[in-house]
Amino acid sequence: MNKSFVSIITPCYNAERTIVTAIESVINQSFQNWEMLIIDDCSNDSSPEIIKEYADRDHRIKYFQTNEKSGSPSLPRNIGIDNACGKYIAFLDADDIWLPNKLEQQIQFIENNDYSFIYSDYEKINHLGERNNRIVKMPESASFWDVIETCTIPCLTALIKREIIGDTRFKHIPKEDFVFWLDILKKEVIAYNVGQVLALYREQPNSRSSNKFNMIKNQWIILRKIEGVKPVVASYFMFQYLFHGVLKFIK
Repeated sequence: MNKSFVSIITPCYNAERTIVTAIESVINQSFQNWEMLIIDDCSNDSSPEIIKEYADRDHRIKYFQTNEKSGSPSLPRNIGIDNACGKYIAFLDADDIWLPNKLEQQIQFIENNDYSFIYSDYEKINHLGERNNRIVKMPESASFWDVIETCTIPCLTALIKREIIGDTRFKHIPKEDFVFWLDILKKEVIAYNVGQVLALYREQPNSRSSNKFNMIKNQWIILRKIEGVKPVVASYFMFQYLFHGVLKFIK
């Protein structure tokens, strides 16, 4: 198996309208040395049948299912990590899309610079998949404290060395990807931006991230109760979070 082998982890729940587009965006990658682990969280639509059809046609696509509905991407992603064979781990949700050069550009970037954790800029699309040049530019790099301040790493663009993840897993809590990045970055790792738009993030009107009040409340809980940040410092980071959040959501 090539040393650059990538394991792509896709949690799925009732995604019959978008899962085909997500899978096709992986199949159409210019870099072809990958496996795609799709973990179904007990969908009650046609998602499992669609995924199994692809898995039957392409051995690189692998279907898993949770024992019972978890209601969160955390368990499916953890199942994916546990079963991944790649040197690198990437994440793609069932309603998002990668541009064709995503993996190729990232593999070159991470290996040429000997990095362990990278991400990229991305573009927002609406729930119908329509593009309108809504580009979201990310910082050039992200340390633990950078992410605490601005939540800067988009999950659909991340590429991480498997060895850096180790036994770190997603927690079954709100903003699970944010906490996962913090757990990785605590290992004295810095994440770096490729500096290109490599993925399309689909905004859903009923998504978890559409409830702004809950997002703010959960951010405070994570800072204070999970990361143990002192009140005054946490208040500063909350101000930064709100400021950057306004900039992000008006784009």
